[in-house]
Amino acid sequence: MDALPPFQRAALLLDMDGTLIDLAATPDAVVVPSGLPGTLATLRDRLGGALAIVSGRPVEAVDRLFGEAPGAVAGEHGGAIRHRAGEAIERPDLPAPPASWLETAEAVVSRYPGALLERKARGFALHFRQAPEARDVFHATLRGLVDSLPGFELHPAHMLWEVRPLGADKGRAVIALMQRPPFAGRLPIFIGDDVTDEDGMREARKRGGAGYRVDAVFNNPDGVRSWLRRSAERGDWEALL
Repeated sequence: MDALPPFQRAALLLDMDGTLIDLAATPDAVVVPSGLPGTLATLRDRLGGALAIVSGRPVEAVDRLFGEAPGAVAGEHGGAIRHRAGEAIERPDLPAPPASWLETAEAVVSRYPGALLERKARGFALHFRQAPEARDVFHATLRGLVDSLPGFELHPAHMLWEVRPLGADKGRAVIALMQRPPFAGRLPIFIGDDVTDEDGMREARKRGGAGYRVDAVFNNPDGVRSWLRRSAERGDWEALL
């Protein structure tokens, strides 16, 4: 297991769904546990502001759940970056999917009660948590779209398939965040729970930091929250087992 960087030299980069908060049947059904934003705000201040949430969701969705608790937010897998609370959102020059793709996605989702189309600025996701029988159909449909036009990728995640542009991944989000204060010069710790987080973990390790999967180190999001809370109280990292 990766060694934790010294607290005073670290930057903390956290996935949201499945890491900070428990997964739910739909994206809008998630619950932020009481005290979690305060824990993040305390850690943010103790780390000199170098705490970010790095999510596949839009920055605005993270803001609705956490307010200004994180020092920065990278949304849409790095397709949108806000380096500090109150700053403008920066968006790399990446393509958006054709409107016809969204029409196709809407049509296929409508065939499966409980399935959900999640729209994003540069892509979209089809959720099948409440319609597991749609998994293979959604995959085949989206694979056909992505293969028809260069510049986009199809990615799996927890009970969903996501279409996003090449160049939007959490490794690139780490690179963007670490280029500017208060993150610059620090050693990143990236914590995530899914395959979409592995790019961020790899980039954190490349920079001399650490990457941890929730299931391998913390068991579940409650384990992550407990570790964060104890670390915030100590002003230092709680030892990892």
